[in-house]
Amino acid sequence: MFNRIHHIAIICSDYEKSKDFYVNKLGFTIMAEVYRAERKSYKLDLAVNGLYQIELFSFENPPARPSRPEAQGLRHLAFEVDDIEQEIERLAGHGIVSEAIRIDEFTEKRFTFFTDPDGLPLELYEKS
Repeated sequence: MFNRIHHIAIICSDYEKSKDFYVNKLGFTIMAEVYRAERKSYKLDLAVNGLYQIELFSFENPPARPSRPEAQGLRHLAFEVDDIEQEIERLAGHGIVSEAIRIDEFTEKRFTFFTDPDGLPLELYEKS
């Protein structure tokens, strides 16, 4: 039996740019940072409000991958927020543009999308 999602791994094209985005703009906490010289690769472990862990990796010349929500594979990564408008405003203060707020036709909850520096679709999903 599976207990929960342990972590989500993301490979970025520009480590410093992505580290700044996830830590300084989204506000995730650094748990550990390791440079693996044999792979010429960083691994950054991030805590998301103490609940889940994101592993941010860098590799030399990673291949591009389609990442729009309708592409095959991982569709997007969604983050629950208490107040979607407040979070959109906070992100905008960091130069992060969000799409217009939509309403989920089944749950009637509000949500929106924005992207990380590599174009990975990220979603804000309002809790109440």
